[in-house]
Amino acid sequence: MKAPAQTNQERINLRLKRSVKTLLERAASLEGKTVSKFVLHSALDQAKKTVHEHESLALNAENSNSKTFFNALATTINFNSKLTDALKEHSQRVVSK
Repeated sequence: MKAPAQTNQERINLRLKRSVKTLLERAASLEGKTVSKFVLHSALDQAKKTVHEHESLALNAENSNSKTFFNALATTINFNSKLTDALKEHSQRVVSK
């Protein structure tokens, strides 16, 4: 049994200058796409790039900040009593799904 096909139901409306619309239409035409598909694909590419840039971290072994980060990862953590108590209380109160 096939899963039902997902339909595109969400919309984004844009107001733009005629010159911008003309440029988008021209670019879409050059790529053989509709304006909607051209704008959607371009926006998705940029969105993925933006999310990746904000969610990734590049480290360089020569950078002092990177060395500090690596040292912090390698150092053994010793919890103080307040943190230990808070973690115990959290595990008693919060149910993970």
